[in-house]
Amino acid sequence: MIPPVKIYFPDEDRKQILTAIDECLRTGQLTLGKYVKAFEDKFAKMVGTRYAIAVNSGTSSIEIPLRIFGVKGKEVIVPTNTFFATPGAVLHAGGRVRFVDADPQTFSIDVESLREAIGPETVGVIVVHIAGIVTPRMTEIQEICKEHGLWLLEDAAHAHGASYYGRMAGAFGRAASFSFFPTKVITSAEGGVIATNDVKVYEEALIYRDQGKAESSSNFHTRLGYNWRMSEPHAIIGISQLARLQEFTVARSRIAGIYDRGLKDIPGVQAFRLPEGCLSNYYKYIALLEKGVDRSLLKKQLRERYQVGLSGEVYDVPCHQQPIFRPYSAGEFPNAEDICRRHICLPIYSNMTDNEAEYVLFALKSALVEIPTQRNRTASVA
Repeated sequence: MIPPVKIYFPDEDRKQILTAIDECLRTGQLTLGKYVKAFEDKFAKMVGTRYAIAVNSGTSSIEIPLRIFGVKGKEVIVPTNTFFATPGAVLHAGGRVRFVDADPQTFSIDVESLREAIGPETVGVIVVHIAGIVTPRMTEIQEICKEHGLWLLEDAAHAHGASYYGRMAGAFGRAASFSFFPTKVITSAEGGVIATNDVKVYEEALIYRDQGKAESSSNFHTRLGYNWRMSEPHAIIGISQLARLQEFTVARSRIAGIYDRGLKDIPGVQAFRLPEGCLSNYYKYIALLEKGVDRSLLKKQLRERYQVGLSGEVYDVPCHQQPIFRPYSAGEFPNAEDICRRHICLPIYSNMTDNEAEYVLFALKSALVEIPTQRNRTASVA
């Protein structure tokens, strides 16, 4: 009845998208054409950067800057509370990962852990805007990077249109990475964007995304690039969605307001408070469960009895506990482990109705009451 997420294309947008894609099919211009350039220009204007480079995925929009920054054989600081792609891109670019703990107030990088992790081989820091929230400690992070001569890369995969005191996500570091995977606030079906004010990053990224060719019209290769291009049809979809970004963010904020008010009356769970100055796009709506609540049982009850699907957490397993990252998991990360263990993300999407949100609250309140009852019955039978 209520899905975790829902992809939304208004009828008029679908017609415009299909018309533009038909033009590409007629002309044969399917890659690196006018629509990719238009998408880049519009996205750079939204973020407030001089440049934007469209690529085929959010993952490659992380890896390309890392290759440009020269991380091979060097150490990059990454918060353990992030998706695989963030540290994975570091390894693919030849670097080493140094995980740090999470800030329980923002789910982002913990500043004290960051200070302690910087070593002689550290070359840069990746900050992740979890759930579309820009950490209010961004200025401190920038100052730490400047003090130690480190570059700062923003993983803004969740944060299209999010801001901190009016400064957009993607405009704080040397470069920023965005994803347009279908679950995001806006999508291009698949794709990503690198945003930057650095002309070197811009020029090098254009080379890297097109097989390392110095010019797209030649076969003269100067970098170990890859096929990281965005197609024209993907850019067409991205342009359409980008035009709706403000509308989608306002709609999600309205649903978040309903959740904020409703959660005050539900024992066992509390709303996640946005830090002052943060304007979230509500890619995810985070709520914190009281310790002892069985999240798996709660999600099962919501799904099977009330037909409410909770979306994936951000995240349920921190990276230092992932098997692939065992060689880089040294240290203790109590904050990340706690928040990964006991938060949920309520359904939220751009065309969600108020009634749907109210039903989610009803289902959540009911399920939280029923879970301990079931436990007690099990205990009495035993």
